[in-house]
Amino acid sequence: MSAIIETIVGHTAILTMNNPPANTWTADSLQLLKQKVSELNANKDIYALVLTGEGDKFFSAGADLKLFADGDKGNAATMAKHFGEAFEALSGFRGVSIAAINGYAMGGGLEVALACDIRIAEAQAVMALPEATVGLLPCAGGTQNLTALVGEGWAKRMILCGERVDADKALQLRLVEEVVAKGGALDAAMTLAAKVANQSPSSVTVCKQLIQAGRSMPRSQALPLERELFVGLFDTQDQAEGVNAFLEKRPAKWTNS
Repeated sequence: MSAIIETIVGHTAILTMNNPPANTWTADSLQLLKQKVSELNANKDIYALVLTGEGDKFFSAGADLKLFADGDKGNAATMAKHFGEAFEALSGFRGVSIAAINGYAMGGGLEVALACDIRIAEAQAVMALPEATVGLLPCAGGTQNLTALVGEGWAKRMILCGERVDADKALQLRLVEEVVAKGGALDAAMTLAAKVANQSPSSVTVCKQLIQAGRSMPRSQALPLERELFVGLFDTQDQAEGVNAFLEKRPAKWTNS
């Protein structure tokens, strides 16, 4: 049984976390996620990635706390490294990543959703970063990515006070971009992913780079980089194809090169 099930539909890869009963992360599954993202980055036919959880109760409950019960710092360092590398690889995926949150997203389960570009939650979903409750902290981007999305105040409520949010509250906070009925997250994510295929994959890659650079780069640097990358697109085949397809009133045929 694979801890991550991969399914390809058109130009979209579906990655399903599959470690019942709560789709928890292990060292092996984190390394597998990193490997799969790397493979998808190399596959020019893949424009979008959808991440979801097996079953109808958990998206992912994060790490199995039994891993940290012995207080071994070496083990903690190894797991932190695996979490960081896997989720940073996901964040750096060259296409569009969408989390289809189909249940509880707790700790590292929420952090992996935060590493995606877009989050769609089912109505019954519950989200939290409860690590401080058990003497730990979110070590896979949670403190940074959550703050970037919801602001410092609500990040502190969720991390420092252990506050959980339901799907409607998450939408209000802009933690997720859409809420759908139970069982509808994957379909909604696939519908959105299909729209990505209409976009130039070369353009998507650099646009994503620019948007994410805005988290840490001053505007005085980001604006010149925007112009530089715009000109750089003229080195791609997709630029000429996109403009000419529009002028000729036909669908573009992207080559992602």
